[in-house]
Amino acid sequence: MRASSTSLLLWSIGSAVLGLTKSCPIADTSIIAHTGTPVGTEEVVDGVTLYVSKPGCKAPKVGVVYLTDVFGIQLAENKLLADSFARAGYLTVAPDLFNGTPAPSDLNDPTFNTTAFLAAHGPDVADPLIAKAIAYLRAAGVDKVAATGYCYGGRYAFRSVAEGKGADAAFAAHPSLLEDGEILTIAGPASVAAAETDSLMPPARRAQIEALLANTTQPYQVSLYSGTQHGFGVRANVSDPEQKFGKESAFFQAVRWFEAWV
Repeated sequence: MRASSTSLLLWSIGSAVLGLTKSCPIADTSIIAHTGTPVGTEEVVDGVTLYVSKPGCKAPKVGVVYLTDVFGIQLAENKLLADSFARAGYLTVAPDLFNGTPAPSDLNDPTFNTTAFLAAHGPDVADPLIAKAIAYLRAAGVDKVAATGYCYGGRYAFRSVAEGKGADAAFAAHPSLLEDGEILTIAGPASVAAAETDSLMPPARRAQIEALLANTTQPYQVSLYSGTQHGFGVRANVSDPEQKFGKESAFFQAVRWFEAWV
């Protein structure tokens, strides 16, 4: 009974989202895909590999820059989620933030040095790549750009909505390494989807993020999903009803946020 109610709710939300995308009507109502073959293409633009997923309309007015977790555009779930944003009506571009060498699927691999990996892919490296992805979207003719980020990419969604960075609104699912100053300097609306269990954003840090957002002049939202862990926005176990609901609801949270503020 619970699964049936969940499905009905998500269908209703999905239908509402499609109805809101008036400038880019979409016939396909199967918005979010957890499995299957990605439908986007990879392009190399100004030295950066971009995963590009296009909506079913000819002239979308809003673009989404999709900022991945440490598993990069090489992870099928990241490509599928980018495709889902395209089905919602957005020209979606995900830059390869790790130049073809993302983190391994098993972060506990003894040969992988997480500290060194993150140090090698800090803002000095990531920001210029994201700027090129946003420039691609602008050159494609979109009027507005929304940034959506997951884990590692969540921090950069916030950075992308700072003054002069090019994005008009941000959504971040379970962001990691997000600094106070990066929250306080946002110049556009920001939404956060938080996991119940997240060592990188525990309850105390979540409360701090809420307080910092309240000290900005921008609209903000923080939503908490029970039964979820860090990474649920992309890599949820969709055989678990709570995790599936959390992943799908976080996706619709992002889309509704963009529809409201971009």
